[in-house]
Amino acid sequence: MDAPDGPRAAAPSPSTPPLALAAPAPAGPRLGVAVLVAALGGWTMDLGFPDLGWWPFTILGTALVLWSLRGRSAGGALLVGAVAGFVYYGALIEWLTVYLGIVPWLALTLAQVVFVALGAIPIALAWRWMPVAFPGVAGRLLLLPIVLAGLWTAREGVSNVWPWGGFAWGRLAISQSEGPLAHWAAWAGLSGLSFLVALLAAVLAAVAVERRTPALSRAVLVAGLSATLLVWPAFPTATSGSVRVGAVQGDSQTGLFAQYEPGDILQDHLDATVPLYELDEPLDVVVWPENGSDLDPLRSDYAAAALDSVSSRLDAPVVVGTITAAGEKTFNSVLLWQAGRGAIDQYDKIHPVPFAEYLPEREFFYPLAPDLFDLVPRDYSFGQRDTVLELPDGVVAGVAICYDIVDDDLLARMIDEDATVLLAPTNNADFGRTDQSVQQLAIARLRAIESGRSVVQASTVGASAIIAPDGSTIDDLPLFTAGVMVQEVPLSEVVTPAHALGRALEWFLCLLSAGALLVAGAASRAGRAGRAGRASQRRGEVA
Repeated sequence: MDAPDGPRAAAPSPSTPPLALAAPAPAGPRLGVAVLVAALGGWTMDLGFPDLGWWPFTILGTALVLWSLRGRSAGGALLVGAVAGFVYYGALIEWLTVYLGIVPWLALTLAQVVFVALGAIPIALAWRWMPVAFPGVAGRLLLLPIVLAGLWTAREGVSNVWPWGGFAWGRLAISQSEGPLAHWAAWAGLSGLSFLVALLAAVLAAVAVERRTPALSRAVLVAGLSATLLVWPAFPTATSGSVRVGAVQGDSQTGLFAQYEPGDILQDHLDATVPLYELDEPLDVVVWPENGSDLDPLRSDYAAAALDSVSSRLDAPVVVGTITAAGEKTFNSVLLWQAGRGAIDQYDKIHPVPFAEYLPEREFFYPLAPDLFDLVPRDYSFGQRDTVLELPDGVVAGVAICYDIVDDDLLARMIDEDATVLLAPTNNADFGRTDQSVQQLAIARLRAIESGRSVVQASTVGASAIIAPDGSTIDDLPLFTAGVMVQEVPLSEVVTPAHALGRALEWFLCLLSAGALLVAGAASRAGRAGRAGRASQRRGEVA
């Protein structure tokens, strides 16, 4: 039998209201222990993300972080949350240090630490208030975990979109891209999948501290929830034809500090395209990566002639990434290039990367680190075009250039604009042989499942892959190796529940959790006031 956590409470009188019958939640760990556990939890969470991809570790690490917040004051929650956030994001995005050094890594990590630390406060309050306001088994082992998971999802939801478009790279969902929970992305979207991961973690944390429910019952709860999530069927994705794609990886030196002559990157991709000329069957479209041509064919006759040659020899249009200009504006663009006709369609990147492709609030930030921000000499403009390209035979392809892939709203726009396949041209050369490229591929894989569409990710150096609507790999290429992928890529017009729900599920979970927390806080405060009043009355009677 588990030892009690504190002295036995006196039996309540018949007049005691039900709220006062709830035993206070056992005290949390000492602050020093909580900080150490939070650090361990943050490190363990990262193990679930690619390259390792040990997906259960993210669930375990999240549970450790949630457990460490139990019994914390607001100040203690800030500290514990900050430690967990620093270790987690510091490990997750260490790839920023490869060429850019420690300053950008530290700045982005600390920015995310602020969100994690602030988000830890309501989680600590939930540990304090929920068991008092909802003292039954269902309150302690079901409602409390739901609120904890919802608050985690709310914090993710804010940092995903704010400021300057947010940073959605560290969502719990991404750790599950090749795990048995990935199919939930089609049902609930990435935010919903993050909630489910956090819910599993919160249940683990709640049963670990539970003392009034038998161990067998707690084990059944964990096993039952896990089994339900695992055996839930994948959303059926019906295909409607296919498009024959030739995707090219040029293995080109396209990094920020790469030394190359104008036209070198274009030539690398021309050379890498050569194997496509030997195919027996014709292609419907050729896909080059982001920045596949360092010469803008809209302004360079040489680049235009080169792309005309590729398109003519293959009798197919070429999707090519390049930098375009319109007046004083500069865009990171993808062109659909047809021989003899030039650019017949164009997409301009809608979500350029802050502090990389543009410098927000330049007048404020530039003087703080001029040498660093000299690396961002120009500000790319935000694209205003639609998110799709119209390929031959009526095929509509959604386009997400590099970081666009993390944007929930852009994915929704592509589907709303009738995309039946998604193209994800990207340039990962700035991050070397780190986890960045495979983390991005994990996001693309989840987008395929979430949307019910195939994704063709073509990178300058990798990771390049063609992903089926169910998240399986149709084809891929080794990193830092020139090559081509040629496949019949399935098309789909299905509308998944995730797309139909949009952000409604995310808002519902967040508002439910916030509402439950407020109710619990009010009930807890009312209970304390009632107990104080009765104590005062008894003192008066004694006097």
